[in-house]
Amino acid sequence: MIDSCLATSSRANCQTLICGAKHEFSAALLDLNHRPKPFCCLVARSYNSSICVDGKRDKAHNCRRMSPKVSKKSPNDVVIVSALRTPMCRARKGALAKTPPSTLLTTVLEATLKRTGVQGDEIEDICLGNCLMPPSGYGGMRMAHMAAGIPAESTPLSWVNRQCSSGLQAVANIADAVATRKIQIGIGGGVESMSFYPMSSIKAPDVDWDAMKKCHKQTRVMDCLIPMGVTSDNVVAQYGLKRKDLDEFAVQSHQKAARARASGKFKNEIVPVGNVSQDDGIRPQTTIEILSKLKPVFSKDGRTTAGNSSQTTDGAAAVLVMTRAEAKKRGLPILGVWRGYAVKGVPPRVMGIGPAVAIPAVLKQCNLTVDDIDVYELNEAFASQASWCVDILNIDPAKVNPNGGAIALGHPLGCTGARQIATLLNELHRRKQRFGVVSMCIGTGMGAAAVLEVEPESRL
Repeated sequence: MIDSCLATSSRANCQTLICGAKHEFSAALLDLNHRPKPFCCLVARSYNSSICVDGKRDKAHNCRRMSPKVSKKSPNDVVIVSALRTPMCRARKGALAKTPPSTLLTTVLEATLKRTGVQGDEIEDICLGNCLMPPSGYGGMRMAHMAAGIPAESTPLSWVNRQCSSGLQAVANIADAVATRKIQIGIGGGVESMSFYPMSSIKAPDVDWDAMKKCHKQTRVMDCLIPMGVTSDNVVAQYGLKRKDLDEFAVQSHQKAARARASGKFKNEIVPVGNVSQDDGIRPQTTIEILSKLKPVFSKDGRTTAGNSSQTTDGAAAVLVMTRAEAKKRGLPILGVWRGYAVKGVPPRVMGIGPAVAIPAVLKQCNLTVDDIDVYELNEAFASQASWCVDILNIDPAKVNPNGGAIALGHPLGCTGARQIATLLNELHRRKQRFGVVSMCIGTGMGAAAVLEVEPESRL
């Protein structure tokens, strides 16, 4: 139930944030049609927490960060012992454009087994994210894991499509199976070749169009078909975002990624595919001046351009998950502990705001605050939605995508969430820090977020 709603034409007054340990955000964007309306954004409901208004700490309300509550260690804890990815390469023009998705997947699965010493027939389940392959692609993924040394007789396979969160959802599915003792060891991950299966190949859904159009006024059902770029411009219009700020966000993504690549930060997480060993979408030369010359591509008066949007990309990633007891028995270092996961719905026409609802939900699960998180891997589907989510949640920008995000690295839809886990955990180890969040918006109006922990005694 929504207790209250701020309705104002000033975006600065649109932020109502909760800083206590027990809190819940709801997204209530009222009357989100194309008519100009006052901004009505995040609605916060507080249980026993102090409130921060307009993104500032309110001393009068004694707004203090509470100590995070983390469960005691258990042999049944869900832990990650490996998180690897291929290079992320530009679709159609990049180094992996002619590499079949099965090859990408086989490569990362083979490396997972080799680096951990786990035998293929010990993997009890595999779940993979993918968004664009046709049904026959399932057969290709089955063949790929068999080619990697994971036998069909020992290991089943499932395929999940929750749009841009598919890779993260796949890992969550395996984590849940481990947590409920259905399995001891499993792999979650994702693969996407946007060269072999471009977004332009997506066909309209088979629905009763007359029925859908009739109920649209009450349900906004047709908004599920709004192109993603248009939803980005809807966020821009709804919250009064400036083009210069979006371009600056994009420049920072490229610069951070370029520094990370140059310093070898991605080395531990990347598995070469043939002679391809680096991400090739990063543009170190990107500047505000260059991006400012690009025209909007989704709507005439929009602010979203090719330069401040994520790149279409080819890549694969795999995350090896098991119980703490199993990792200890095998003598495997614990890369991270899976602490929580949440998926929430938002209005489809502004689908990009999803992380602003999902992140608080998963933080509540873990009894953590925004400030307790050391690093955020927030998918940069568009600079518009990513920067807005950072701003509205009052996240320290220095904690967000320290090695760049999808604007620079790319966004292979079904793979991204698993790729983010690999990047996040390696960064937490380098920084000797504890908590991280992986989050993204999701097409048709959702947001997903997961909390992972690096334990001090497990730091590499």
